Amino acid sequence: MTLAKELGNVIGQGLVFENEPMCNHTTFRIGGPADILACPETEEGFIAGLKWCKEKNIPFYVIGNGSNLLVGDKGFRGVIFKICRTLDAVQREVIDGGTPETSKLIVKAGAGIMLAKLAKEISFMGYKGFEFATGIPGTLGGAVAMNAGAYGGEMKFILTSVKAVDMDGNVHEFTLEEMQLGYRTSRVQTENLIVLSATMEFMKGDKEAILEEVEHLSSQRKEKQPLEYPSAGSTFKRPEGYFAGKLIQDAGLKGYRVGDAMVSEKHSGFVINVGSATAHHVCQLMADVDAAVFDKFHVHLEPEVRLIGEFE
Repeated sequence: MTLAKELGNVIGQGLVFENEPMCNHTTFRIGGPADILACPETEEGFIAGLKWCKEKNIPFYVIGNGSNLLVGDKGFRGVIFKICRTLDAVQREVIDGGTPETSKLIVKAGAGIMLAKLAKEISFMGYKGFEFATGIPGTLGGAVAMNAGAYGGEMKFILTSVKAVDMDGNVHEFTLEEMQLGYRTSRVQTENLIVLSATMEFMKGDKEAILEEVEHLSSQRKEKQPLEYPSAGSTFKRPEGYFAGKLIQDAGLKGYRVGDAMVSEKHSGFVINVGSATAHHVCQLMADVDAAVFDKFHVHLEPEVRLIGEFE
C-alpha cells in the first residue's frame, strides 16, 4: 500500500493526491509538486492525518486557499493538508437583546471556510464589524492565525474564542485574550498551532449602511489592488512607521521585473505573476526590492508571504 492510500484510509472522507502541482492550489499560481496533497472533510479525519504524519515522521504543512503562500519550484517533500472548503461548517445563533440595536449574532465557523464568503453573509444579515474582510481571499483559519486586517478592521475585534490543534494532535480552546493577537501575528503562529474553528460575535447594525460600506471597500480594492493578476496579496509586512508599498514606490521599483514576477504598477506592495513566474523569480525580486529599499531608506522589508518547500 502506498503512503497516499494509507493516509486516505486514515483520514476517511476526503481526497488524496500524489505528486500534486501546488501551482494549482495557490493564488500566486506558482509551486512545484507536493508528494501528497490531502483534503480531509472532517475535523476528526484531519487530526488523525496529523497524528499519522507525526508517527511516520513525515513533514506536513496545512493550507487554506493558498492566498498568502509561495511554494518552491521543486515542490514540497511530505504531506500538504488543504482544508479550504472542506472544514467549513457554520453555526449561527442570534441573541435577542430586547431591541434590534442590542441584538447580537454568535457565529462559530470551521477554519476552511472562505473568509470573504462568510463576511458577506454576515453583512447581508445586517450585522456589522466584518465588512473589512469581504475582499480578503483567504480562509478563516489563516485570517485568525495572522490576525488579518484591512481598512481599519482586524480579526481581533470580532473574535471571542478559537479552537486549535498542536503538532501532536492535542486540541486546545483559547479565549480572545489567550490568543495574543498582534499585528499579523497570534499565538497560533508563535506556538505552531493549527486553527480548527473560531467563534465570533457581531452587533446588529444598519443593513443599508453596512452593504454600502461593503460596496465601497470592494470598489477601493478593485481600483487600488492588482486583482486581475495572480499574487499572494501584500508581499511585505508594514515596517514600523512606514508603508511597504510607498517605500517600494519611492525607491523607483514600481514595475520592476524579474522574469514574469513583477512589482505591480497599480500597487507597489504587491508582487504579481504576469505570466509564468517561478518561485525563483519571486524570491530574487523580493531580495532585490529589500536591498534597494534598505539602500535608500535604511529600512528592511520583512516578507508577509510565507515560503515553504524546496527552492532552487
